[in-house]
Amino acid sequence: MPATRSRRQQELRDFLMTRRARVSPADVGLPDGGGRRRTPGLRREEVAVLAGVGASWYQWLEQGRDITVSPQVLDAVARVLRLSDAERRHLYILAGLNPPLARSEFEPGHLCGGFRRLIDAWMPFPAHILDAYWNAIALNDAARLVFGLHVGDNCLTSFFTDPVYRGRLTSWERTAPAVVAQFRQSQAERPEDEGFRLLFDQLTAESEEFTELWARGDVQPGGQLRKEVEHRVVGALFFESSHLHVPARPDLTIVLHNPVPDTGTVGKLEHLIASEGCRPHLRPMAG
Repeated sequence: MPATRSRRQQELRDFLMTRRARVSPADVGLPDGGGRRRTPGLRREEVAVLAGVGASWYQWLEQGRDITVSPQVLDAVARVLRLSDAERRHLYILAGLNPPLARSEFEPGHLCGGFRRLIDAWMPFPAHILDAYWNAIALNDAARLVFGLHVGDNCLTSFFTDPVYRGRLTSWERTAPAVVAQFRQSQAERPEDEGFRLLFDQLTAESEEFTELWARGDVQPGGQLRKEVEHRVVGALFFESSHLHVPARPDLTIVLHNPVPDTGTVGKLEHLIASEGCRPHLRPMAG
């Protein structure tokens, strides 16, 4: 819509101007002007030179004109303006491009303590935390007792190659296509990631079913799956499995299993946890 485009152009202009104003010539190795007074921050011409683009082109970008914009050029501008990852993604959006995959700007341990407390508080319901490659890096006792899950297990390879894990999941055939479709989207977001390629190679080598489902070409974002588990002690358990993401740690996924109402699952879980004598606690979480 014209009004929306005009508002976005104004936001782009304001955003680039404010980012320029906070970067001094000294920050990027330019002389300070020999003592002559100048406006704070970089000039448009300086940004253009440092980014390797034409001065007129950069002026048009800052004015929000209808010009051809590539990710490579935006990345060059973002580098000169010393944009954070969140600011770089915002620049993409204002320029009308799909933003790049978010990267965490924090140390590997950021928020881990809070995540531990979150899945601890989820007891007696199962909860665990996955890294980008679907490795379980933290879990509560309910996840261990219900799914046979342990820290270090890869949930994707366990799903397709572990007969014990698979034997518990009575909804396996219905769930498998969605699992593969979600993995395809995760892999597509990191096309150059060696870890995903190695995991894919392992799955295609060890599971014909994975290979057949992959050939369908289906893709879907992670969200919610319904799981049915047959537990040797308490019998049938029914869950809604929800995948939660926190922007500050895009490399991690919190998986919470919520009992389906009116299935008797809550009472069975309480009985299972009590009979095992479990106190809510977590397995170690990697940084």
